[in-house]
Amino acid sequence: MDTERRSRATEAFFGRRKGKPLRDRQSDLMTAFLPSLRIDPAGARPDDLASLYPVPVSSIRLEIGFGGGEHLVHRAGETPGTGFIGVEPFVNSMAKLLARVEELDLKNIRVYDDDATVLLDWLPEGSIDQIDLLYPDPWPKKKHWKRRFVSQVNLQRFHRVLKPGGLFCFASDIDTYVNWTLQHCAAHGGFHWTAKEPADWLTPFSTWPGTRYEAKARREGRSSAYLTFVRV
Repeated sequence: MDTERRSRATEAFFGRRKGKPLRDRQSDLMTAFLPSLRIDPAGARPDDLASLYPVPVSSIRLEIGFGGGEHLVHRAGETPGTGFIGVEPFVNSMAKLLARVEELDLKNIRVYDDDATVLLDWLPEGSIDQIDLLYPDPWPKKKHWKRRFVSQVNLQRFHRVLKPGGLFCFASDIDTYVNWTLQHCAAHGGFHWTAKEPADWLTPFSTWPGTRYEAKARREGRSSAYLTFVRV
């Protein structure tokens, strides 16, 4: 197993930051709306993350790499009593999410648009109820596996910020990354895999909305695995 020692290297976990030019409306959202939702790790860390939101929230859920934001928006809409933090460094994806947050007037979403490890190191210990890592970049070439977000260093970050009994949920259509994650969590020792039979990891998470990455995988003939770990 890879003995990942990297503590932070932005370029290691994601690729390009921007795709095609933003439309005028998207640019306006990035300029005028993003600052009101963006968490600033350079600022003071609140004792209670619930204070980040203008509405009452009783739990906090973190999604790392939300892509087009479909899952994040769905979850925020179905559970308004949960505060969500979405991390996504890709500018075009962030612009899409901002448009949906404004359109639906979602008050329980905050975002971070840079390296997730910086945010994880800023978050208070035992402050997060659930972490979602859904269809992360698999870095399929073996020489690039060290760039996968799941590593002993980052699992330790997860373990620190999750509450006891908190959940780490992982989904992927890449068998090597699924196995990689199972092996790394087992080696860490602080995460219990909840599955008891194949249906437990072959069945999508409850009220799962699907994602564009999942749809692409199915079109290309790949099935997905949905792993749930409890922080112990």
